[in-house]
Amino acid sequence: MKHKSIGLIIGLMTVALLGVVAMQYFFIRQSYILKAQLFDESVRAALNVVAAKAEKREVMQLADAQRKNKEKLEHEQRKLEQQLQLKNEIERLRQKQSELFIAFKRQEEEIIARYPVVLPIESNAFYETYLNNSPHQDLIRVDFQSNATVEGGFQRNDNSIGLYAIRQVPLLKPKDDSVRYFIPGPITYGATKLNFAIEALPPRQDLKLSREITRKERQLQLLQASTLMDSIAILSGKNPQLVEDFAAERELYKRPLSERIDIAYIKEELQKELVNRDINSVFNLEIKDKNSTLYAFAAFSQAETPSPRSLYTTELFRSDNERSSGRLSVYFPNKEHILLGNVTVMLFSSVSLLLVLIGCFAYTIFTMLRQKKISEMKTDFINNMTHEFKTPVATIMIASESLKDPEIASDQSRAARLANIIYDENVRLGNHIERVLNIARLEKDNLKLEHRDVDINDLAQAVVDSMELQLIKHGAKVQMHLDATDAVVVGDELHLSNVLFNLVDNAIKYSQDNPDITIKTKNTSKHIHITVADKGIGMSRDQLAKIFDQFYRIPTGNRHDVKGFGLGLSYVSDIVKRVGGKILVKSERDKGTMFEIMLPLKG
Repeated sequence: MKHKSIGLIIGLMTVALLGVVAMQYFFIRQSYILKAQLFDESVRAALNVVAAKAEKREVMQLADAQRKNKEKLEHEQRKLEQQLQLKNEIERLRQKQSELFIAFKRQEEEIIARYPVVLPIESNAFYETYLNNSPHQDLIRVDFQSNATVEGGFQRNDNSIGLYAIRQVPLLKPKDDSVRYFIPGPITYGATKLNFAIEALPPRQDLKLSREITRKERQLQLLQASTLMDSIAILSGKNPQLVEDFAAERELYKRPLSERIDIAYIKEELQKELVNRDINSVFNLEIKDKNSTLYAFAAFSQAETPSPRSLYTTELFRSDNERSSGRLSVYFPNKEHILLGNVTVMLFSSVSLLLVLIGCFAYTIFTMLRQKKISEMKTDFINNMTHEFKTPVATIMIASESLKDPEIASDQSRAARLANIIYDENVRLGNHIERVLNIARLEKDNLKLEHRDVDINDLAQAVVDSMELQLIKHGAKVQMHLDATDAVVVGDELHLSNVLFNLVDNAIKYSQDNPDITIKTKNTSKHIHITVADKGIGMSRDQLAKIFDQFYRIPTGNRHDVKGFGLGLSYVSDIVKRVGGKILVKSERDKGTMFEIMLPLKG
């Protein structure tokens, strides 16, 4: 892809991204405006509802006061009626009791007139024990006494008679409450002569009737105890408090606003109405009468100056005959935070969407540039591979044509040398092809690794021994420090040897004059560390970040003596990761490079 095409795509994507940002800003702004309008309407509606409730409450209080006064009058009237009814009932019962007593007295006078001596028996228990009980009748006596006194020259005789028992015995329980009289004898009843006689009359008074009178008198006393004077005053229209109440009701709308306002009620109702409209925020509340402030409830600093957009006002008691002077105001200092909080979800989702789009945009641009770079690296790889393949093919072709010459073919030494050249170039060509195939298998995850015990110390020594001729050819010096006491790992011996071969081969390629190479092994915890270091041309920090990418080759200026496809270190990194290891690289320009591989030990 050309630079112009990439620039065009970046420009179009930038324009599209800016368009999305503009659209999101427009929608969020419109949503904010709608939320602000809805907030204003909700607050105004809450204020109007509270003002209406306050006015309705005042009217209801008036009606309730009137109802209570009416109920009070009716109650007092009922109590007076009850008192009069009780008085009449008590009077009727007393009259009945009086009639019974008069009848008793009349009967008693008849008995006294009939007999010369009549003794009233005071106790019915005495009667039942002595007079009505034959065994004890002999115990009673009648005592007559006569006393003569002289007063002022005249003699006065006082005669008395008494009934008594000469010996006390346990008294028997009376059978009734009749009034009895003892009449001493002898007395003749027909043909029978008696020592005494008993006359019985009904009780002096009805006990049930007496108890009923007492109960009703107690009820009347309770009714009269606390309400009699008040009831009389109410019924006569002389209760000062009642008169004042009715006067206050008539002058209700003329009272000052401070007496008509219930601050606690208004504050509580306003909070309820705001919560019902999903407004959960602190606020400043103020009630004014004309220009004077009657009440102020502030949840924030009084020094804050209310913004006209955050201040809401309504009239109080609008139904007054005169224009209402009361004003109920509420102020939300954090109105902006409330509105932003309402669009937080939309704002968060929009920002998240923009971040996703920006991320996709950046990833797309990065991928395009990376693919362009990979494409250029592949082009270099193909050109390099063509050169690498062309050289052995050309050498084989020249050697083959030389063998066709009869003179050369007849010379056994020359023919053998040409044959060796052909063989070496074929091996070289095969190695190149094998590298390319291994990388292809790694990419497709088709490369199968064996899992066997491999001694890293022995493997490193074997690799160095196999490269002896190549090392001698370049005049390289190799220092071996195989200090690991436990060097056995589980992996594929062939591919691990290829890893070490590639590292040593790179140390040779990127070293000037006589390469100086150091190979070390050591144990740390449950790992073995393999270090391959050289004193070659080294790498910059930017190059270090790319050396494990496929097809990447460190540029060497105008020199073309460094062969390869840029696949070796990518292959090394992949194999090390597949056996559970890590690879680190440290390098400094013109001072050399060090590769360190960490592999887990067996078991």
